[in-house]
Amino acid sequence: MDKNNSGILLLGAGRMGSALLRGWIASKDFPTIHIVEPAPSEAILALADGGQIRLTANFESTRVKFKAAVIALKPQVVKNEVRLLRALGARKALVVSIAAGITTHFLQFALGSIRIVRTMPNTLGTIGRGITGLYAPEATSKQDRALAESLMTTLGETVWVADEGLIDVITALSGSGPAYVFLLVETMTKAGIAMGLSPTVAARLARTTTAGAGALLDADPRRPEELRRDVTSPGGTTEAALRVLMSKNGLEDLMQRAIAAAARCSKELART
Repeated sequence: MDKNNSGILLLGAGRMGSALLRGWIASKDFPTIHIVEPAPSEAILALADGGQIRLTANFESTRVKFKAAVIALKPQVVKNEVRLLRALGARKALVVSIAAGITTHFLQFALGSIRIVRTMPNTLGTIGRGITGLYAPEATSKQDRALAESLMTTLGETVWVADEGLIDVITALSGSGPAYVFLLVETMTKAGIAMGLSPTVAARLARTTTAGAGALLDADPRRPEELRRDVTSPGGTTEAALRVLMSKNGLEDLMQRAIAAAARCSKELART
């Protein structure tokens, strides 16, 4: 590897950018990490002071060398940073975007480059338990795909799709998905309170049960339908609850409509 061109550039060190950064540092796979962040947090400043990263406020004023750049900026910021994107594209390095709704077509036009991989991580990546969807145009080399995947695996698992339109589905299913689970915990808590439990006890029961169920899903390779049946005794309490949740217009219909709405919104954001 060319040591003069082995660095990684991160544009934006917010919540997800910082999660990527922590993973890269822990992996020790990327010896030189450049960060462009005009308003760095105390944690980022400490890493810079300790020599673990190289921090700058403005990419256009620097001539750092890197083999890949990760765009971890908010979508509205990306759309307004035409000069930055053009300067980034002039470096001819691989560009990996985690900005929701920013298409490869937009990036290719703005960057003037075709070395692009679009990704959609989720917030669980902040604890290394996320999953990231990746898409690359057909012309993307195997080397660039492998590099993009190595950059994103610090957040957790990865999955590739061959159709960019499916990134909108990934956004709706796993990108927004943690919020659906958090809402489930909220509603279970409220149901417990409504039936007489104290808010503290209801919240503890709902949170611990949901977290434990997630851990069981992770540990047991069986399908969720099988795990559900294990908990459901004929004529028992679980079956009574599931009869409501699995009725017509129940949870399955509601979730399908919710995820479809999120996917439509993702497509609309890409068009605006």
